[in-house]
Amino acid sequence: MADLAHVPDVVDVASPVTLVSPGWAVLAGVLVLGLAWFAATVDGVASSRAQGSRAVPGRPVREVARLMRQRRRTTVQADTPLWRAGSSGLLVIATLMLIVVPLGSWTVFDPPVGVVWFNAMDVFVWALIWLTGWGPNSVYGLVGGYRFLAHALAYELPLMFALVAPPIAAHSLRVSDVVAAQHGLWFVAWMPVAFAVYLIGVAGFSVWGPFSAAAGSDIAGGVAAELSGLDRLLFFAGRYALLAAGAAFSVPMFLGGGAGPLLPGWLWVLVKTLVVLTVLVLARRRVPVLRPDLFMEVGWLIVLPAALVQVLVVSVISVWRN
Repeated sequence: MADLAHVPDVVDVASPVTLVSPGWAVLAGVLVLGLAWFAATVDGVASSRAQGSRAVPGRPVREVARLMRQRRRTTVQADTPLWRAGSSGLLVIATLMLIVVPLGSWTVFDPPVGVVWFNAMDVFVWALIWLTGWGPNSVYGLVGGYRFLAHALAYELPLMFALVAPPIAAHSLRVSDVVAAQHGLWFVAWMPVAFAVYLIGVAGFSVWGPFSAAAGSDIAGGVAAELSGLDRLLFFAGRYALLAAGAAFSVPMFLGGGAGPLLPGWLWVLVKTLVVLTVLVLARRRVPVLRPDLFMEVGWLIVLPAALVQVLVVSVISVWRN
């Protein structure tokens, strides 16, 4: 357990982060795609090994080429615009999540409520996943959409409280201030429960691993049952991108941002992001898929109280320090 006597005081100094031109948001989009590609490659290699076949790092390339050639599926009385918006919107949301993550000493967007911004983008995912299931007018897709909402009702509130703990310690909702407040001791050292709950939330809104029942094989793929061609490519790329954006946001919130020896700050952010992302990808096969009703019970009776206790501890320490 961390020595709380050495928890650093909140540093009331000007933000060390420099705002860059909004045009650099394009780079954030490219970075999201690059991280999503990395996650897909790691997942492909892990899948090959799990199936006992030779690991092929180029598996995502073949899959992208196959889906680009595949025709889009149409269904009877589908709400096509909303269906397309749901399947393609995940990549946009992941990019909007990433623009508030400082890359070392630079950031594209550093609003006073950056933590709330990230949480608001996460809530948009609710609508997009549900629309992906509802749009094609398909039973399996609709069942998958409601499965996701059941999971979301269980993970969202604990996730919100996990995101509250770092701002309480930093006395600010600005992401750059949260990074500055970790000078000397990363928040993960004395907020391990909040960090773990946050990662659970990231897996939840990415429909990943134990929270992939919305796209389960027992309902023919659920929300992805009627997706094909470019729509399927964008949806699954969006899932990887959300996982990557969640991993990237954990760096300024819990892992000290760009703090680290020898390497420049921006490179430390990337290294920490890749480590967290790899852990999330590989955890997919370590934890069984949770039934929405079972996770709702666990979420409300165990995860939520644990997050609340973490927030209480952080609040008491923050008051004691001041």
